[in-house]
Amino acid sequence: MLFDDTYKTIAAPSEGIFRDRGSKFIGYAYPVQTEDELKPLLLNLRAEHAKARHFCWALRLSPDRSIFRIQDDGEPSGTAGRPILNTMLSADITNISIVVVRYFGGTLLGVPGLINAYKTAAVEALRAAELIEKTVNDIYQIDFNYLVMNDVMRLIKEEKLTVLSQDFDNKCAIKLAIRKSSLNVILQKLDQIGELKTSYLYTA
Repeated sequence: MLFDDTYKTIAAPSEGIFRDRGSKFIGYAYPVQTEDELKPLLLNLRAEHAKARHFCWALRLSPDRSIFRIQDDGEPSGTAGRPILNTMLSADITNISIVVVRYFGGTLLGVPGLINAYKTAAVEALRAAELIEKTVNDIYQIDFNYLVMNDVMRLIKEEKLTVLSQDFDNKCAIKLAIRKSSLNVILQKLDQIGELKTSYLYTA
């Protein structure tokens, strides 16, 4: 195999907490597929923790782990978002966002103290999470006519393909998740059925 077609992420949201000299750091880890999912999560946290001073976060996306964002939210540059991201890199997980909410305790922690605090809160949130392995799938739409419906359904069943959505109104359309490592084989088999169109949508 030329590429790794699995990746690790978390199964569900989790949280962890770290305290240092009166300051409280609460880490929240969320499984996410897109950057847009983070905005409502941040809004909820800001509403829930109205007295908190900082909401620092890191985000890592895509099965090849190529997309990331960090936000120090008023903390000295490099003391919050980067240490949070580094915990994701260490755990080799993706499609995740970790937000660390800080309540200031009156004592300045200094740069090493902040880096340690944000990192530890993120580590605690991950420790509480269930890590899962997912396959890298290409999402395809298949448009076909009723004549080949049985052939398409048989292939889906035989190859245990995941159907994401289907529409059998005036035309037949099925959205499928196909594991990257078996993609070429599946596409060949679909081609053999004929009378259908396959369109690549995105990778998840």
